[in-house]
Amino acid sequence: MTSLFRSTRARWAGGIALWSVLLALATFGFVYWQTASFLREELAETLRLEVRATAADPDAAAGRVDAWIAMDLHARHAGGLFTAKGQRISGNLPVLPMNLTPDGDAYRVRARVDLGERVIDDEVWATALALSDGRIVVIAHDTDEIDRVRATSLRALGLGLLPTLIVSSLGGLILADRARRRLGATQIALDRVMQGDLRQRLPIGERGDEFDRLAGNVNRMLDEIERLLGEVSSVGDAIAHDLRTPLTRLRARLERTRDGAVSVAEFRDAIDQGLAWIDQTLTMVTAVLRIGEIEHKRRFAGFAPVELPQLVREVFEFFEPFAEDKAVVLELAIAPAVTPVHGDRDLLFEALSNLVENAVKFTPEGGRVRIELVVSGTGPIVSVADSGPGIPAGERERVFRRFYRAERARLTPGHGLGLGLVAAITQLHGFGIEVGPSTEGGARFTIVCRDAGTPRAQEAAPRLPAASESL
Repeated sequence: MTSLFRSTRARWAGGIALWSVLLALATFGFVYWQTASFLREELAETLRLEVRATAADPDAAAGRVDAWIAMDLHARHAGGLFTAKGQRISGNLPVLPMNLTPDGDAYRVRARVDLGERVIDDEVWATALALSDGRIVVIAHDTDEIDRVRATSLRALGLGLLPTLIVSSLGGLILADRARRRLGATQIALDRVMQGDLRQRLPIGERGDEFDRLAGNVNRMLDEIERLLGEVSSVGDAIAHDLRTPLTRLRARLERTRDGAVSVAEFRDAIDQGLAWIDQTLTMVTAVLRIGEIEHKRRFAGFAPVELPQLVREVFEFFEPFAEDKAVVLELAIAPAVTPVHGDRDLLFEALSNLVENAVKFTPEGGRVRIELVVSGTGPIVSVADSGPGIPAGERERVFRRFYRAERARLTPGHGLGLGLVAAITQLHGFGIEVGPSTEGGARFTIVCRDAGTPRAQEAAPRLPAASESL
């Protein structure tokens, strides 16, 4: 029995049946109450009118009482005329009913009624009124009619409850069975997900109801989990690959130095080279940790109004010597009246520096890199465009993945984390970042500084994919 009530199907059926029964009881009770009240009021009004009419003509009171009794062939009428001391003068009431106030209103009282062959003790609705000479006239009617209404209502209720219970139980079973089928399919899909099949998705119907919306939300969550796990797997592979190279070189160099070094200078050279490779690995690990810190929004403490023209100019001045050494022309264009943005100045400087460094690094001699700050309807826009090899259209959505490197960039030093840091910083600020072709054939990275407001408002900004340096 306990296992039965644990079933959603049984609980739904029982709940719907109970609700239907309670609704039927309430409906029947209301109908009975309204019907009985109407009949009682109609009867009381008839009795009040009759007793007043009788009292209006004291000399004909006895005849009026006898006429009231005689007009009913079913012996439902009763009445009597009594002296001031309660002795019967006429009518079929042997004695004046007790607890009957002679005020002309109707009351339900017990009374003895003389039916000729026998005298019965019954409940009646009666009115009494004192005449001018002290006599008391009583007009009464039995309660059988109202009692029959009550009995009929109760019988109808009893007869109606059984089919109501059956029909509502069947309806509950049908509804519960439909829900059970949907939940069963959902449970099967979830079981497969728990077994490791992250490609499994919950079934979604065509009605668009709460179940469908819930399944859609869960499917989107599974999409994100699958994407994150795939990213974690690729990041782990990339970290292992990028760490293995410098560590392998370091071990080989140390072995050669141990076996073949003959002077202190050779030992120093080996140690210096080993330190350089160690610094390389530490730089990569630090970048990964920094991206994770920024993506988890732990840097809101440094948020304040940032003057973009000054920041962009500082980046330009910082990389201008680097561009001159590579024989690359570095240009700067800043629009007037640029409003400040709310953000972390150091992080924004770092993001823009990564973009400019990439652009200069991959632009050939004689090329151009242009840093531009303009104002649009959505807010300030910072762009970095170059005349380098550019990024193929098929790779533009992947360049922001952590550790991803384009084919053209694999021979260039780097770990594929620079653009990952840029994407994490822009996501933290609620800004948008886009990549496309430049007018000179290279790549163009654009940071759209939307009016993100406070850091708390930026927490709701859409999540960008974890990024990586693509070039």
